[in-house]
Amino acid sequence: MRGAIRRLAREEEEESAFVSMTDLTVSFLFIVIILLAFFASQLKDDKTVPVAEYEKLLVERNTLRRNMEALERERESLVIENADLRRRIARLEEELRQERLNRLQNYLASVSSERNRILRMLRERLLVDFPELKDIVSIETDALRFKGDGLFASGASRLTDDKRRIVEAIAVRLNELLPCYTFGKASRWRPECNAAGAVIEAVQIEGHTDASGQDRGNFSLSAERAIETLFAMSTREPALLDDLNSAGQPVVSVSGYGRLRPVAENTSERGKATNRRIDLRIIMFTPQNMEDVERVKDSLRRGMVGTMLQ
Repeated sequence: MRGAIRRLAREEEEESAFVSMTDLTVSFLFIVIILLAFFASQLKDDKTVPVAEYEKLLVERNTLRRNMEALERERESLVIENADLRRRIARLEEELRQERLNRLQNYLASVSSERNRILRMLRERLLVDFPELKDIVSIETDALRFKGDGLFASGASRLTDDKRRIVEAIAVRLNELLPCYTFGKASRWRPECNAAGAVIEAVQIEGHTDASGQDRGNFSLSAERAIETLFAMSTREPALLDDLNSAGQPVVSVSGYGRLRPVAENTSERGKATNRRIDLRIIMFTPQNMEDVERVKDSLRRGMVGTMLQ
């Protein structure tokens, strides 16, 4: 399609140049006809000019007039053809733009589906190890959610030994999945594990609290819970910190939101317990165009982040 557009553009340039030369030729012939008409009128008034010469000039004038009319018709035809070429080029360019937009939207849809699949696999594999977490671990939007009381005691930021085992199991399961969606020395992309060519930009460990207490303390508590979770995971699986995103940064990160992002009302103990939680949020790389898609897929095949940054 790009070749067709370039060919049409080249034809349009050539025809535009011809139209310009035609305009100049028509103008020149018009001037010549005026001069011939002037000389012919002078010769006609002069009784000494031979009739044959006068008639010859008239024939030449009429021939030039017909040629001028033919050139004018040809010019008008070329103008019409030029306009048609412009419309065809515009239509092809729009078709190409729509095609690329559709491909980008299809890719983004497949990436979204892939994120949901990753979250489901994480939850299913975790429940194999800890079936008792069925009512504690859930999938919400783009995150794996753990009720805070499932991992931490109320008001505490330290993991007990039995809860640490859960976090370590999460680390093991993440370490099984991330290399197929990330860059760096641990990267091992294969079509079998990531057919969409999706890339994980961040695995964010988010700490949350209920609305009890002061905001300053709640922010500190939520951040400390996220940090505690991260260190427990990275101690069990140090390779998690080697998984890189498209910018060459570790995908694993932490954040603390205090009480600012509740998922239930803080008016009951049950609601507060739901808000005291850890979310494991997966953020995917979002390309702006198909060039970005091709670069990120090429980087996955190479197992290198370098090509993505170029």
